[in-house]
Amino acid sequence: MTDIQIFEPDGRAVPYLVEGEGPVALVMVPDRGQDALGVVGHYLAEEAGFHVIRIGYRAGSSGRLAAAEHAEDVVAVMDHLGLDHAWIGGHGFGGTVARQIVAAHHDRANGLLLLGVEDVDIPLAPVIPVLIIQGSDDDVTPPAHGERLQSAAPERASVKTLAGQGHSFPSTDPIETAVIIEEYLDWD
Repeated sequence: MTDIQIFEPDGRAVPYLVEGEGPVALVMVPDRGQDALGVVGHYLAEEAGFHVIRIGYRAGSSGRLAAAEHAEDVVAVMDHLGLDHAWIGGHGFGGTVARQIVAAHHDRANGLLLLGVEDVDIPLAPVIPVLIIQGSDDDVTPPAHGERLQSAAPERASVKTLAGQGHSFPSTDPIETAVIIEEYLDWD
């Protein structure tokens, strides 16, 4: 795996990690307090040939700032890396951050990837495809949240459910999670 780097826009220390060099770029934001996306990201970079950028939360914030503030950090890292557009996604609160980015910068998003959907009032950007992956037994971001979001844009939002999985499905079933992403993006 690649080492974590720190980007410091305006004195904010934002950690990020880049893996892979493929033509499909995927920016991923973890849930607060955990990074269950490591194996998923590594698989997508090494096995599926994606260009994966995992962006954490600024030092000292513990992910407790508003989603819009974290979204600014993610966009700043994308700018720093010269990444004009990508699939943008996240797990739990990281998905809320991703939704905030796509709502504010839909021209930078190829699509939206949500691993567990929080119940927040952020409308989906127009036209952008959405992949929702959820655990059937998730009591933190219940499947009903993802199904409700999918019903708001049924022509472009897809839901994939991992049977028997809870909120930590990206770490308890990372390969299946990564394969769903790879197959949805039709890349291999």
